[in-house]
Amino acid sequence: MFSKTNTATANENKAAGIAFLADNSKKDNIVTTASGLQYEILTAGEGKSPLATDEVTVHYQGTTLDGNEFDSSYSRGEPATFPLNRVIAGWTEGVQLMKEGAKYRFFIPAELAYGERGAGADIPANAALIFEVELIKII
Repeated sequence: MFSKTNTATANENKAAGIAFLADNSKKDNIVTTASGLQYEILTAGEGKSPLATDEVTVHYQGTTLDGNEFDSSYSRGEPATFPLNRVIAGWTEGVQLMKEGAKYRFFIPAELAYGERGAGADIPANAALIFEVELIKII
């Protein structure tokens, strides 16, 4: 169970994410899906699009709304490969919209990310997240 402090912080994060996504959705280059996922196409790809059941190889950078990087395959110097249906819902949905060779920026609401539980010390409860994702290949 959350303490009062943790609950207050989680509520603040949720409100900040909702406000950010509402403002972001007004930009011309932002597309919002029915689930609330937002994306921006940085580079259009020309290959095929993956299914949720596919394994993909990607390069990515993940940040919180305030710009703090919590994960990056670029920083590690090598792309990541994983089953698309084994990641957060925002990734599963978003990467399926891409074609091989594409690079997108995803704006993921908390409920499509880690929700109330957060993830480790770097992703707080109810945090909306931003990811730049480059779909290298579908395996």
